[in-house]
Amino acid sequence: MITTFISWLRGLASAFWREVAKFGTVGAVAFVVDNGLTWVFMHSIMEGSPAKARFAGATIATLFSWVANRWWTFRHRRQSNVAREFVQFILINGIGIFISTGFTWIARHPMGITDNGTLFMAGVIGIAVATVVRFFAYRYWVFNSSAEDEARELAMEMTLDPSKELDAAPASDAAAEAPKQLKPQAEQ
Repeated sequence: MITTFISWLRGLASAFWREVAKFGTVGAVAFVVDNGLTWVFMHSIMEGSPAKARFAGATIATLFSWVANRWWTFRHRRQSNVAREFVQFILINGIGIFISTGFTWIARHPMGITDNGTLFMAGVIGIAVATVVRFFAYRYWVFNSSAEDEARELAMEMTLDPSKELDAAPASDAAAEAPKQLKPQAEQ
């Protein structure tokens, strides 16, 4: 029993850290997109409007991030209702954009900072704060397929690969909500 629990715990930690690594990779690329576009916008078409430049860069990076997280980071957890998932993702990213833009706005207006480099760094700090919020919101709310989705996915896997064994079918709704057994990476 203890060995099974330890094995389950290791599998859970391994899956969690794989998601963190993938999320970090997507985030790094989105960071470059966001900040690259923000920098370009701050020094061209949106000169004099650093908060608007941050908003525009973040919006484009958000669209990239949704696609990458849906199809790579959380592909095994995505919802079957794509529209609902996208709305939740946009809501969470709206909060994240508000955080990063808010840091830039606070630095510009209440603090009176006018240097674009300093305003840019304020936005970067805001992105760091927003990233922590986004990861947990994505994992536990946006990319959190329901028990029905998981059952449908398992049935599909069983149809495609009949050699897979079905553990034990849940006897009640309470059993259906029990934690899902994690399989080693090689079996996924």
